[in-house]
Amino acid sequence: MEITWFGHANFQIRTKNATILIDPFFVGNPASPTTYKEIDVCDLILVTHDHSDHIGQTLELAIRHDAEVVAIFDTIQDLITQGLPEHLGVSMNIGGTVNRLGLDIKMVQAMHSTVHGTAAGFIITDPNGLCIYNSGDTGLFGDMELFGKFHDIDIAMLPTGGRFTMGPKQAAYACKLLGCKKIIPQHWGTWPILNQNTDSLAEQLALVAPDTELVKMEIGKPIEV
Repeated sequence: MEITWFGHANFQIRTKNATILIDPFFVGNPASPTTYKEIDVCDLILVTHDHSDHIGQTLELAIRHDAEVVAIFDTIQDLITQGLPEHLGVSMNIGGTVNRLGLDIKMVQAMHSTVHGTAAGFIITDPNGLCIYNSGDTGLFGDMELFGKFHDIDIAMLPTGGRFTMGPKQAAYACKLLGCKKIIPQHWGTWPILNQNTDSLAEQLALVAPDTELVKMEIGKPIEV
């Protein structure tokens, strides 16, 4: 599996069978070196919530690539009113699981506001058992410990920017609750109002979750996991 970070909370995941985008925010994303028009392959889009810096260019990409969109029911209904073909909408809700392109995709709660429905995260498991948790925008909450009990989480993609989400201290404690092997920090550095580096996160991990490895991704440069 290959993961590319396009800045903010915008990720691309490539598996043997598919290319998946998560929260494809390109237009207005000062961190992204790529425009959505440069995305040449897209089979599936996951949307954690419909704030503009997360839903981004979901509609345009889904229509262009005939890609299904997985999101909470209310967000899918709103996208359909905007022109998303109904057959591309994969609506679900907290606690549910769908299987797409060989991946089990479970929707879990997040502590955050949203326009339609409620904010969510995803726990994604591939056929080989590799498990990735993308929390979406969220604050820290104790039930993250349950995610770690029900899933063997290899990688947690957690926000660390503060102000609108968890900051480094809370994200490190989330790693302790999750028991995740690695953390990919997201939702940081995009604008001056957010934390501009991951130094504090590294310090906090050493204190409360020393077994979790910090993965420092460079924007636009894929990594193999």
